[in-house]
Amino acid sequence: MKRLSKVLLSLFFVLVLVGCGNMSSTPTKKVEEFLSKYQSMDSDVLAQLDKVISDDGSMNDKQKKKYRSLLEKQYQNLSYKVKDENIDGDNATVEVEIEVLDYATAQAEAKKYYEEHKDEFKDNDKSDSLVEDAEESIDKVTSYIDYKLKQLENVKDKTKYNITFNLEKDNGKWKVMDLSDEDIQKIHGLYGV
Repeated sequence: MKRLSKVLLSLFFVLVLVGCGNMSSTPTKKVEEFLSKYQSMDSDVLAQLDKVISDDGSMNDKQKKKYRSLLEKQYQNLSYKVKDENIDGDNATVEVEIEVLDYATAQAEAKKYYEEHKDEFKDNDKSDSLVEDAEESIDKVTSYIDYKLKQLENVKDKTKYNITFNLEKDNGKWKVMDLSDEDIQKIHGLYGV
């Protein structure tokens, strides 16, 4: 009887291990793995972040460094809840609600303040002359970018967004498809700006 119990117990553990192995390749687990790379600041995520920031011509090096640290803070504070999973053959969708720092509101308020107080913002890169009214010039005003980064640095409030992750099965493994720019903005807390 003891021997049968040991065999059944061993069989149970084998089934649990096999089951767990299969569970790690579900669409939901793939999305959780994807989001955890942001939370743990995986080297691939940071490499992408560095590329995007280095390609930005509107910020100086000091501002780029501050912006990078703000996005790292965003990634570390990201939380999520999986709401639904739908599988249709080799395609799947996973509905997720994420919660992130509300950088969008802070950025919108900074822009509004700039528009109402342009005389306070001098373009340090152009001999302190006042910036003209042109819309495209706002992102080139060093003092405005400094102000906006300071506002983002002070953000404590969070906001929630819904993201639908699309996945495809490739060689028996689920793969998260590329996110839209909208969804990336949601992860960064900048959606709607």
